[in-house]
Amino acid sequence: MKKKLLAVVVPSLFAASSTALASGFQLIEQSASGIGNAYAGSAALAEDAGTIFYNPAGMTRLGAREVSLGLSLVKPSFKFKNDGSMSLPGVPMTGSNGGDAGDWAAVPNGYYSHKINDRLWVGIGVGVPFGLMTEYRDDWIGRFHSTKFDIKTININPSIAFKVNEMMSLGLGVSVQRFEATYDRYAAVAAPPPLNSLRVSDEAMQRTKLRLEADDVSWGWNAGLLLTPTETTKIGFSYRSKVKQKLDGDLKAHGPAAAVLDDPRLGLAGVDAKVSVDLPDTFIASVAQGVGERWELLADVSWTGWSSLNVLPIYRSSGAQAGTVADALATRFQDTWRVALGARYRYDERWLLKFGVAYDESPVRDAERRLTALPDNDRIWVSFGARWSPDRDNRVDLGLAYLFINDTRIDRNAIDEGKGWVRGKYEGDVWLAGVQYSRAF
Repeated sequence: MKKKLLAVVVPSLFAASSTALASGFQLIEQSASGIGNAYAGSAALAEDAGTIFYNPAGMTRLGAREVSLGLSLVKPSFKFKNDGSMSLPGVPMTGSNGGDAGDWAAVPNGYYSHKINDRLWVGIGVGVPFGLMTEYRDDWIGRFHSTKFDIKTININPSIAFKVNEMMSLGLGVSVQRFEATYDRYAAVAAPPPLNSLRVSDEAMQRTKLRLEADDVSWGWNAGLLLTPTETTKIGFSYRSKVKQKLDGDLKAHGPAAAVLDDPRLGLAGVDAKVSVDLPDTFIASVAQGVGERWELLADVSWTGWSSLNVLPIYRSSGAQAGTVADALATRFQDTWRVALGARYRYDERWLLKFGVAYDESPVRDAERRLTALPDNDRIWVSFGARWSPDRDNRVDLGLAYLFINDTRIDRNAIDEGKGWVRGKYEGDVWLAGVQYSRAF
């Protein structure tokens, strides 16, 4: 029975991770209980088994056994408006604005914590720490840059926590992470050499879609420290390591030029492909401070090492062109900071009200380096939520957040790569809602 359950639940978790809520394509929504506070105090609160992800040391604040199951629903919107895009110098790009590149997605998670003795706890978490989905209409202006970019992950995170004394706890975890990517775009504005000499027309190239599909399983680790200097003060620090994913897959062509691109004598498509992605590390520092009998104030500062993603060359790994670069994603990301403030108000024994704001910095440096696959920009969170506790052992958390995203300029010149020059502006925002059930037993 357990094997059958895993066979259903794990693929469902993996398939659901399809959008990004923190900066870049990171998903901070690993426990829906934190939405109401905009994830302020994430490494310090240790209020349910979701602490396994944010700070495993927090398990020492839990009871004998605790389980948490959560689901966040996300609705991002990214609407492009053209402003002078060109296929070639001085030649306007034809096509639509692509529709809304964002869509509904679900981000699930599950955690279990178990007390071994008065000093030792173990636990396991399953979540989706990275995800992205942007998809445009096939006739959109930037179709030679991307029409679809889809990243899915699943992360299994066994952890252990040790209570040094009443003031200090330590935690450590290992992450086994599966990463899958799909990248679609149309081949080129014009047929490059040697294809033009083979009588492949510009129109044939413009109507031929390239698809990269690749995946890998790799691992990383995380650690945490939780300090409780007083009964009303908690201070948490946590770190999650980089995860180096070496993706293997294939590059295929579909359309009128596919037969030539897939010709084994050329080996331009219809080949194996590989790309390495260094997923960033993250450091979090959090504080939770009780004020009086009803209020608790929260603060959170986090840093993410997005500069680990610079230029991502996609190599052909089979065929006549093995070892050559088929494409490259020049992300050139910068490291980012996130700052969150929150408050919780104890209304009565059953209801806890939550409020939060946050500023989340984007890793994208400027309009010239912004990708159509990731029209990301700085965002401001405003959130609220509530916890209902019908009895001592059961809790239900609800949260709702709205993310304001600055109007986002793009000025990506890839004419030399045969992709054209995308110039314009994105209007975007995000709605986020979540529910989580936690039970102690």
